[in-house]
Amino acid sequence: MRPTRLEKPAATQNNLKTIAALLPYLWEFKARVILALTLLVLAKVANVSVPLVLKEIVDALDQPRAELMLPVFLLISYGVLRLCSTLFGELRDAIFAKVTQRAIRRVAIKVFLHLHSLSLRFHLERQTGGVSRDIERGSRGISFLLNFMLFNILPTLLEIGLVLTILIGRYDIWFAGIIAATLLAYIALTLIVTEWRMIFRRTMNNMDSKANTQAIDSLLNYETVKYFANENWEARRYDEHLQAWEKAAVRNQTSLATLNAGQSAIIAIGVTLLMFLAADHVIAGSMTLGDLVLINAFMLQLYMPLHFLGFVYREIKHSLADMERMFTLLGENREIMDKPDAQVLSANRAAIRFDHVDFFYESNRQILFDVTFDIPAGQNVAVVGHSGSGKSTLARLLFRFYDVQSGCISINGQDIRDITQQSLRAAIGIVPQDTVLFNDSIYYNIAYGRPDATSEEVFAAARAAHIHDFIERLPLKYETVVGERGLKLSGGEKQRVAIARTILKNPAILIFDEATSALDSESEKRIQAELKRIAINRTTLTIAHRLSTIADADQILVMEQGRIIERGTHQQLLAANGTYAHMWELQQQEEIAQTKQPAITIRQPSL
Repeated sequence: MRPTRLEKPAATQNNLKTIAALLPYLWEFKARVILALTLLVLAKVANVSVPLVLKEIVDALDQPRAELMLPVFLLISYGVLRLCSTLFGELRDAIFAKVTQRAIRRVAIKVFLHLHSLSLRFHLERQTGGVSRDIERGSRGISFLLNFMLFNILPTLLEIGLVLTILIGRYDIWFAGIIAATLLAYIALTLIVTEWRMIFRRTMNNMDSKANTQAIDSLLNYETVKYFANENWEARRYDEHLQAWEKAAVRNQTSLATLNAGQSAIIAIGVTLLMFLAADHVIAGSMTLGDLVLINAFMLQLYMPLHFLGFVYREIKHSLADMERMFTLLGENREIMDKPDAQVLSANRAAIRFDHVDFFYESNRQILFDVTFDIPAGQNVAVVGHSGSGKSTLARLLFRFYDVQSGCISINGQDIRDITQQSLRAAIGIVPQDTVLFNDSIYYNIAYGRPDATSEEVFAAARAAHIHDFIERLPLKYETVVGERGLKLSGGEKQRVAIARTILKNPAILIFDEATSALDSESEKRIQAELKRIAINRTTLTIAHRLSTIADADQILVMEQGRIIERGTHQQLLAANGTYAHMWELQQQEEIAQTKQPAITIRQPSL
């Protein structure tokens, strides 16, 4: 599909914005950039001087034998200029290397931090494999763009300008005219065909990202694939993207061959016309043999960088296409941002209030309706309800992963929208229902709660979470790697690591989101006792499914379809004989039924 007239200016504007975004990174090293550009000019002056010296050498040698003398100075000058044209270029690359690598590093970390600053909504919708591939290609594109724009396009244009100036000043205007016409035809062909070929490149990038996304998603869900014996199904899905990529890649390569053939034809025609004109002038006696060699050398000398210029232009367009997706990530709007005058949270003796909170993820599906409750400092408020009632949404809102649509959430009277996100999240610790660990050591995952903690503090947190003895029995102890998302650990072991991590963080506010759901009854009782101990004097929000774990909470909220329908202590709610009392009765009956059945233990694979 051809780009429309509106798309072309937009693409050009985006390319200019991308290039402009890189300029501050270049100017950080002013001295290096200026020195590199100086060496660039010197290298090109030396390069253009080589044919001039060669002409003098040929003319000096094109004499009768009686008058012939060895042009030693000219021969030495020829060798020195050859060396300088290469040496200055290598020095330029060495000096500029730090500028390029620093720019790549700065842009990469900027994208990385920006991705972490985006809302949970973005990360729930993202495709990790595609995002990682976009960043990888974009980083490579920066390196290519900086090096080749400055050190190939600019010097080539400089060299063309010098050659045309010399030809116009010393020879017939037709020589400069033929070279100028050849260059214009070459550049026009390159620009037109390259713009056409960009469609294939963008398709390749898109299919490459999709294939990578699908591959990573499939590998991350390896066990699920195996459970349903869907290896061939996954391979077919992967191959669908690869087929589209292959088709675009073939068209990309064949169009490149067409472009190269056209470029070579234009250069061949130009060189042939120049040689005819030069030979005619030599025969007429208006030019020497050295002049013919000079013009031929100039054309051949321009041919190589010009041919390379076509390649560079194509690759710069490809690099801009590669960077386009990465810089699109930087353009993603940060849904949750600190106000310019945001204050640091005063979390000492934290009291939490949800005040008439309404919230929806999508405008057509409201999750919370007029939710109001308080968690006094040092108390434990539990929330229960069926799946989808909005319990876990309360935790996400308290962390300010989303902003409420109406009402407000405050801590010690401070609206959480008026305080810095960093100070808010530093004051809250969570033990989630679904614990995801980093593919690193157990020590790293526990210490993640407070990276500057000492080893003894990490070990103490592990003991408090009743996982220290288990870790010590492992061959590598705390250096044991837990695998992707912690899959080498059982659910209960991952949960204990999460509890240890939260204990180590030592926050003022605690959130237990089904914190013991992955534990057996015996372990649950031990961990519950430990959680109660660490929750003393801390403000705690407990989201629970098993009502027996929250029977001693200071207050229990019962939620249904985003509304609080009951509230009170365990005894008060039982006495009310409402929804909570019914849930309690059902769970008690289930526990009695389980105790009468023979236990069937399915051991999860663990380290």
